[in-house]
Amino acid sequence: MVKHSLHEIIEMKRQQLLVASRSNGLSSSNVLKISQELDKLLNQYDKENKRTPSHLR
Repeated sequence: MVKHSLHEIIEMKRQQLLVASRSNGLSSSNVLKISQELDKLLNQYDKENKRTPSHLR
């Protein structure tokens, strides 16, 4: 099994969202589901890469 970085997973999910939105329209339930999955991945990425502000160190 190939392990992908979070960044790669986000890019694959973005591509999946583009394909689904072109095929099904922006308001389809499938597009909404993929969009929510992408949001979770982006939030995870942000959380993992957020640095503590210097005034809080």
